Amino acid sequence: MLKWMERLARVMAILGGIVLTALVILTCISVLGRGLNTLGHAGWMPEALGKTLINTGVGPITGDFELVEAGVAFAIFAFLPVAQLYSGHATVDVFTSFLSQKLNKIIQAFWEVIFAIVLILITWRLYEGMQSKMSYGETTFLLQFPIWWAYAASFVAACVATITAIYTAIGRIAETLTKRHFLPYSEGASH
Repeated sequence: MLKWMERLARVMAILGGIVLTALVILTCISVLGRGLNTLGHAGWMPEALGKTLINTGVGPITGDFELVEAGVAFAIFAFLPVAQLYSGHATVDVFTSFLSQKLNKIIQAFWEVIFAIVLILITWRLYEGMQSKMSYGETTFLLQFPIWWAYAASFVAACVATITAIYTAIGRIAETLTKRHFLPYSEGASH
């Protein structure tokens, strides 16, 4: 089961990385286009050159912020499974560093359960939001694509994150009770 969870988490992280990379490229092209359009309107630019530049159609990508908003939401949920599985979330141990290892394991298992519950709630509300957007046929302002598409992509990633969180919570509880390791090596970011 662990191998399957690791593969699933890594596939989601790769998909999130691809989407995030595409969004960075989209943003760079849009900013470059906006800059070139501004340059074409510059008063110091020779009029013929400015008109030529503007006539090429250079400018920002229409609806870039709509795509970034939808894509980043998906990417966040896509990165959660790998962060959860490898305990990659930042933790602050100012108050727990002096506690015993057993007590720290209990605390970690407790927060894993809480995180799984919160992710179940978020996923449920994301599903309800998607259903609402579908029923009203709501679209984005500029690109006019259905908003539920972004909700659906985020919902799929949130489902994987929820499955991973439940698996991790069960694994942490089992580790606490049996003193055996069921989850991969923790790569957490303790501060």
